[in-house]
Amino acid sequence: MKINNKVISNDNPYLIAEMSGNHKKDFARAIEIIDKAKANGADAVKFQTYKPETITMNMKSEAFKVKDKLWSGRYLWDVYDEGSMPWEMQEELFKYCKEISFTAFSSPFDLTAIEFLERVDVPAYKIASFEILDLELISECCKTGKPVIISTGMASYDEIDDAINVATKYTDKSNLCLLHCISGYPSKPEDYNLKKIPELSNRYGVKVGLSDHTEDNLVPLLSVPLGACVIEKHITLSKDDGALDSKFSMDPNQLKELSAKLNIASKTLEGEKRISEGEINNRLFRRSLYFAKDLKKGEVIDRDAIKSIRPGDGLKPKYLLDVIGKKVSQDVFYGTPILKEKVIGFQEK
Repeated sequence: MKINNKVISNDNPYLIAEMSGNHKKDFARAIEIIDKAKANGADAVKFQTYKPETITMNMKSEAFKVKDKLWSGRYLWDVYDEGSMPWEMQEELFKYCKEISFTAFSSPFDLTAIEFLERVDVPAYKIASFEILDLELISECCKTGKPVIISTGMASYDEIDDAINVATKYTDKSNLCLLHCISGYPSKPEDYNLKKIPELSNRYGVKVGLSDHTEDNLVPLLSVPLGACVIEKHITLSKDDGALDSKFSMDPNQLKELSAKLNIASKTLEGEKRISEGEINNRLFRRSLYFAKDLKKGEVIDRDAIKSIRPGDGLKPKYLLDVIGKKVSQDVFYGTPILKEKVIGFQEK
């Protein structure tokens, strides 16, 4: 799976900075968030493309009132009206991202949003967790032939089955990615059940990442050893700036730290066993075989002539019995390492 020619893989998780409603409909602020995202290690910035009327109705009844603690007491229309990014502003932001060679894409919430995003030529689509039930939306995104990332917050396996089945009618699995997600704002780390990441990968045969709504970087870092190849996290300028999602968003410093630590985390998973530079330098503290007395050329090496000590410059201790009884090929001296060229007939195994 590629987004703007960058291969998404476990080698270095793809880091998406989700702007969501943190723009405050302020173009200059949105530009600053984009600049901070790029400067602090994000691979892409993501917007949300909707209008309040395409996502809810302007109803003030109890059924439309938010019960969640973050936006408790507010009506859906008011939340989405505040969080929606004007499309003319969004179009200018896409242009800006192209100018600075920074990847930007979006989550559409209806078919008119896909039409708009195709017009500005986004390189990928993200299906938000709450939209996984909208099979028409998923199919239309997949018909574009572009990579489609699907968040799975709240979804049952039956619902994910439906989404994958409709997606694969129009695109290959190599073009899909699922994101394990907890749809809480903010979420608790202990609710994340990160074992779902390999479960999703095994069940669906697609790449799997994480959409994280916790308030720090622990969960994303823990997800990498379990196979997360995409990390999505909200970004704002300050957690106290009063933007819609700031309380569970990263500030630029947290993004910089997350990017650096994800890079380290991915390196810890490199499979080849090798001796690190630090270990090479620590050969001083490994045991090896040393001569415990002087011997003349041709003399036999008996047990008293060998000692297994630190540092590690001589033959490995496993060769002790192979050396006993052999003759030295040259004069050797107390406190010097036993090397194969000093022992007649010795062969390293």
